[in-house]
Amino acid sequence: MKYFRNSLLILTTILAFSSCKEKEKKKEEVLRPVSFQVVGTSDAQKIRTFSGTAKASDAIGLSFRSGGVITKVNHWKGAKVKKGDIIARLDNVEANLAYEQSVSALNSANSAMKTAKSALERVKSLYESGSQSLSDYEAAKNSYQSALDQYESARRNKSIQATQVSYGIIRAPKDGVIAWTDGAVDERVSSGHQFAMLNAGDDLKIEIGLPESLVNRVSVGMETDLEFSAIDQGSFKGTVIEVSPSIDENSSTYITAIGIIDPSPEIKPGMATNVTLNFGSNDSSSNNALVIPLKAVGEDSNGNFVFVIESEDDKTGTVKKLAIEVGDLTSDGFQIKSGLAGGEKIATAGLQTLLDGQKVRLQ
Repeated sequence: MKYFRNSLLILTTILAFSSCKEKEKKKEEVLRPVSFQVVGTSDAQKIRTFSGTAKASDAIGLSFRSGGVITKVNHWKGAKVKKGDIIARLDNVEANLAYEQSVSALNSANSAMKTAKSALERVKSLYESGSQSLSDYEAAKNSYQSALDQYESARRNKSIQATQVSYGIIRAPKDGVIAWTDGAVDERVSSGHQFAMLNAGDDLKIEIGLPESLVNRVSVGMETDLEFSAIDQGSFKGTVIEVSPSIDENSSTYITAIGIIDPSPEIKPGMATNVTLNFGSNDSSSNNALVIPLKAVGEDSNGNFVFVIESEDDKTGTVKKLAIEVGDLTSDGFQIKSGLAGGEKIATAGLQTLLDGQKVRLQ
């Protein structure tokens, strides 16, 4: 009986200890997420990097101007083409039928016009000899004019239908290389379908999308740094050559083109690029003062403070309340007179709910 009570006591102790451990584990896992920012200078915060793509300077989209079934593709992705080469064509059944009908109508109108002309010449001769009345002569002239008008209309219609037939054929407008194609033989496409992209220029450019908050700070001629992940050569220099005046509906950004200074032959259209812009390089007010966001600064009875996050793995850490002295308020935030040296991680949200020494999760 004593042995049973001792065993029960040991089991109860183990369960209680396990329960406490489980509670402690759950408590440790529930860490408050905190947004943060690394303290830097005003100039450092004005340097931004955007993802871009290398493109041919003269990239031309090639589209079918009518709908139908693709019956022939002469040049696929990667093919070199000359100006005037047929890249692809549609069956164009409707357009071809309409063209044939227009040719038949033109032939009939031509025949009717010639008949009316012969009749007019005969009536005119008889009228001049006094064998036909003036009314007969006027009627003949009207018949000929009507037949002539119908002939001219049929001739214009034939020209229009011939153009419609050409809408089902894609020709290369310039010498170049087919960058990509979208379609296959026997596939039905609609009018306006872009079947291919032709890289017609030898020069390359980089395209990036700028948000509306920055587009007005970029101008043509602004210098940039370019890095290509596929090239080991290092960075390249570039200059802004074009800034779109209107927003792109697909990306909700302003497409900006950048020319490459001294490009390498290794740079190919389609390569991913990191484009770095320094928005402080042309700013007369640019300086090296430490600047932190307005939302990162708290205030209590002792003055201004920030919560510095001490972390070893950049995943979790401990917040430490630190008194600071702020200076002027700029467009980038408060300048710091004392209290921070630069490089510290500071909380940028929820300062009212943070406690000195609290453990948090970085996000």
